[in-house]
Amino acid sequence: MITVNPDGKIMVRRCLVTLRPFRLFVLGIGFFTLCFLMTSLGGQFSARRLGDSPFTIRTEVMGGPESRGVLRKMSDLLELMVKRMDALARLENGSELHRAGGDLHFPADRMPPGAGLMERIQAIAQNVSDIAVKVDQILHHSLLLHSKVSEGRRDQCEAPSDPKFPDCSGKVEWMRARWTSDPCYAFFGVDGTECSFLIYLSEVEWFCPPLPWRNQTAAQRAPKPLPKVQVEGQRELRSGPLQAVFRSNLSHLLDLMGSGKESLIFMKKRTKRLTAQWALAAQRLAQKLGATQRDQKQILVHIGFLTEESGDVFSPRVLKGGPLGEMVQWADILAALYVLGHGLRVTVSLKELQSNLGVPPGRGSCPLTMPLPFDLIYTDYHGLQQMKQHMGLSFKKYRCRIRVIDTFGTEPAYNHEEYATLHGYRTNWGYWNLNPKQFMTMFPHTPDNSFMGFVSEELNETEKRLIKGGKASNMAVVYGKEASIWKGKEKFLGILNKYMEIHGTVYYDSQRPPEVPAFVKNHGLLPQPEFQQLLRKAKLFIGFGFPYEGPAPLEAIANGCIFLQSRFSPPHSSLNHEFFRGKPTSREVFSQHPYAENFIGKPHVWTVDYNNSEEFEAAIKAIMRTQVDPYLPYEYTCEGMLERIHAYIQHQDFCIAPGPALPEAHAPKSPFVLAPNATHLEWARNASSAPGAWPPAHSLRAWLAVPGRACTDTCLDHGLICEPSFFPFLNSQDAFLKLQVPCDSTESEMNHLYPAFAQPGQECYLQKEPLLFSCAGSNTKYRRLCPCRDFRKGQVALCQGCL
Repeated sequence: MITVNPDGKIMVRRCLVTLRPFRLFVLGIGFFTLCFLMTSLGGQFSARRLGDSPFTIRTEVMGGPESRGVLRKMSDLLELMVKRMDALARLENGSELHRAGGDLHFPADRMPPGAGLMERIQAIAQNVSDIAVKVDQILHHSLLLHSKVSEGRRDQCEAPSDPKFPDCSGKVEWMRARWTSDPCYAFFGVDGTECSFLIYLSEVEWFCPPLPWRNQTAAQRAPKPLPKVQVEGQRELRSGPLQAVFRSNLSHLLDLMGSGKESLIFMKKRTKRLTAQWALAAQRLAQKLGATQRDQKQILVHIGFLTEESGDVFSPRVLKGGPLGEMVQWADILAALYVLGHGLRVTVSLKELQSNLGVPPGRGSCPLTMPLPFDLIYTDYHGLQQMKQHMGLSFKKYRCRIRVIDTFGTEPAYNHEEYATLHGYRTNWGYWNLNPKQFMTMFPHTPDNSFMGFVSEELNETEKRLIKGGKASNMAVVYGKEASIWKGKEKFLGILNKYMEIHGTVYYDSQRPPEVPAFVKNHGLLPQPEFQQLLRKAKLFIGFGFPYEGPAPLEAIANGCIFLQSRFSPPHSSLNHEFFRGKPTSREVFSQHPYAENFIGKPHVWTVDYNNSEEFEAAIKAIMRTQVDPYLPYEYTCEGMLERIHAYIQHQDFCIAPGPALPEAHAPKSPFVLAPNATHLEWARNASSAPGAWPPAHSLRAWLAVPGRACTDTCLDHGLICEPSFFPFLNSQDAFLKLQVPCDSTESEMNHLYPAFAQPGQECYLQKEPLLFSCAGSNTKYRRLCPCRDFRKGQVALCQGCL
């Protein structure tokens, strides 16, 4: 018989010898059961979140019968273990007595090894039984409380029948079936209960009326204020909004633009290089505006095409001769907004966009978590799509604040979703139902959109004299950085080579030179300053039809070059040219750079038929004899762009709901009079100007176009610009009568060519949909009624009294 030994090792060995395998198995089962019990209880109680209202208790917590059943089964299992351990202990005691030879004395430290464990298991079983009783009481109390609250709120957690909210019941049905389809609903507190549906639909969205028992003050989420960008020299007024103050130091803007992308590096270099010109332009415009007060706007600029989600196709191509026109324009937009003194945020990633907008987590089904903190958002088509996807219902609410930088423009027929779908104008880029003026173009293609533009470097008088004296009379630079532009142009290049030395700036890999004629001196891709120096030496800048409407021709003209381009016959459009196919415009392009042809012209711009070798060669000879000075249109100077964007920000407001397109029958007659020569309508001198109209209504002139002529061309024929915001003034039968047009009948329809007169049937047509008023478009069946206005010299976007 082993004597008592204080050594712990001997005690462990004694226990292992005494506890047979079956006892070890039972002990393990008991330990596992205890752990499972504590984990289950912990999960049950932790599921009851702090702060949940009684009527939003989750079903997991309310599973009272299941919880009590588990506890009872555990208690029964432990009691069975106790009985078996007791029987085993008695059996073991009998064996010990037999082996001990009648020795019945057991010291305190020599008690049978199963006795202590059995007592512990009995204690655990009793504790489990007590816990089961307590849990049963708690769950019973919770069920009673939930029942009372449900009875008190049941009638208030049902979709109300309110004629002011006709979609409420339908939205509740949708939420029942689909609330788990987007995590954003759970983010706003939706948990599958009727009350959570109604709270969400009344407080986050607006489809249901507010619940009367809700604390509306607490339910309303306070908007997170947008930090103001520090303005140089700005002093906060005691009351009212901050006033915008012109900036001359652009170092903070360079920080806002970020880094890490080749596109951003290019844009920052351009902005830094033009800092002095922006500062001088700000000084000039400040003097012109005098004491005009300008509210500081909070503006978000999201460059969607630079995000990874859209492919960021431009950044990798910046150093390989890719198109730089978009980045030139975006750099100048950022600079203009900043110099004008507005608060600015710049994003080039979807994550940054979501953070600045307050987008809830999820898939974009829910509205923003706070009121939009920006007065204006400048983006592109990629960014527009991203915002629609992630802003949910808030996109429709705030889209009037968006300005879309759209290189080639979007005509109203493509912009109106229903009309575009019904009449074959649907493309991948249109159908947004915006005011067409919200689309801002690189050149003034169509007055239906707003002309944003960009900046070309302006030379001072000293620089102009140096350039004029340093020109090479026989040097030509070809417009085109990609080798594909040169293919098939050997004939033209051969003629040009007889008279001039030809230079190119085609990107090429050192292992594979570009396929250009051997007589061409190719400089490779040049940084912008070096390219400018090349243009300052050259006599001619020649284009071969592509790319369309880029900034390079204006830069060349500003550096004293003559621009020679090809005339297109027939004109290029989405009907006959792959490049324009799918773009939201029916515009016909008659040359590579229509702006240069129509608004600059000779002697700086020559447009000839490249298919006629004799005409082409004659143009080269004439150009060699022609002397020109560097020229830059005012609207493409820093001051011109600042002036234009200032006017837009101050006067364009697309959040005001448009009035009905068709005047009521009892509406007063239009304030027009027939001009003395009886050719057009004018705003009557004694008529009051339309309040809030911009451009001012007194600048309106109205002509009836010839059949098949667009309003854009009709106004240009008279030295004016078509102004779509004036269409509502003309959209009445009275305007036709004053033009002495006999209307046998007058109808109102949705058509982007109306108002118009159909001569064969003597019918007058009025516009039914305000978003379809359009300067673009023509049909030989109609004589369109066209609103025109004057414009400031060198600033086609603004009328004489628009600033």
